[in-house]
Amino acid sequence: MPESRTASRMAGIAPFHVMDILARAQALEAAGRDIIHLEIGEPDFATPAPIVEAGVAALRAGHTHYTGALGLPALREAIAGFYATRWRVTVDPAHIVVTPGASGALLLALGLLAGPGDEVLMADPGYPCNRHFARFCDARAVSVPVDAGSGFQLTLESIQRHATPATRAVLIASPSNPTGTAIAPDELARIHDWCAAQAVALIVDEIYLALTYDGSEHSAARWNDVFVVNSFSKYFQMTGWRLGWLTAPAWAMPALERLAQNLFLAASTPAQHAALAAFLPATLNELEARKAELRARRDFLLPALRERGFIIATKPQGAFYLYADCHLHTDDSGQFAQVLLGQVGVAMTPGLDFGQHQPQRFLRIAYTQPLPRLAEAIARIEGFLAR
Repeated sequence: MPESRTASRMAGIAPFHVMDILARAQALEAAGRDIIHLEIGEPDFATPAPIVEAGVAALRAGHTHYTGALGLPALREAIAGFYATRWRVTVDPAHIVVTPGASGALLLALGLLAGPGDEVLMADPGYPCNRHFARFCDARAVSVPVDAGSGFQLTLESIQRHATPATRAVLIASPSNPTGTAIAPDELARIHDWCAAQAVALIVDEIYLALTYDGSEHSAARWNDVFVVNSFSKYFQMTGWRLGWLTAPAWAMPALERLAQNLFLAASTPAQHAALAAFLPATLNELEARKAELRARRDFLLPALRERGFIIATKPQGAFYLYADCHLHTDDSGQFAQVLLGQVGVAMTPGLDFGQHQPQRFLRIAYTQPLPRLAEAIARIEGFLAR
């Protein structure tokens, strides 16, 4: 079919530029080059063994049929238990939807809340799929420029400046991709209260919440009128299993169930059974050890980059990204990333993927490689800059 016959929404859905970097990096590897991958937002750790073993056991036990659209009752109970023990928050399992990844949760929330003529406010820079999901729902993503002054997070004042009568939802990610920064609890409370007063939905992406290294892990699920997105991909390191969840207000659950039935029917049954083992004490102990390793990587890479002229004005409190201002070295981070990859074999993501607010100044650097590889990356970057 000719491209002119595709839906008009496709014009607003851009590709991931990082995938171009990845494809080139893989081609160089195939040609025999040693590439250090700091471009992809995926931990280098394998899924913990108890989760894998539970998944294998589920397959052998014949758990290969559909579950209900909202997910396995036992898994919804386990997720609610995690909120209670980890974040001291009471969440009714009946208000949890298990989804195919956090992407499925975001699609459910925006599909429920946003439509033609509606606006969804979100931070720029931010995760690109957020604005593309809004566009898919024929709503308008309103990108609010943020910088180091606000910790790359929305503030109540910035939301009020950009809100209009068409504002239907506010989307916050904490800690965020690409910056790793978290929103302060009191600021989130101010935003929540404003949204409630204005009848604007608040969606909070918490997929990196359990990977918070500094400060408290505070979940927006403490309010029962907020849509909270989470995932088994990042902290639980189940990226390829494609499993996430959404907590939602009671009034939204019947409509969310209908949407889930029609959009994807149900999340993967073997993955759901495997995820039950994610909350075992042995698994959580292993995950906490891996979290400590990620923190050590951050604490090595952050000063090393700063010492070499990369400006990282706000220390990321979580996730596994550094959002580095590279304007002292280049006025085009996309070209810089390509040359760096080609000449010294270090792959990074240019800011263009994450919005329109000064993307040419920034690189996202994922510390998803072991410390010796990060040290090698710094040595290569230093040699490149000295040329």
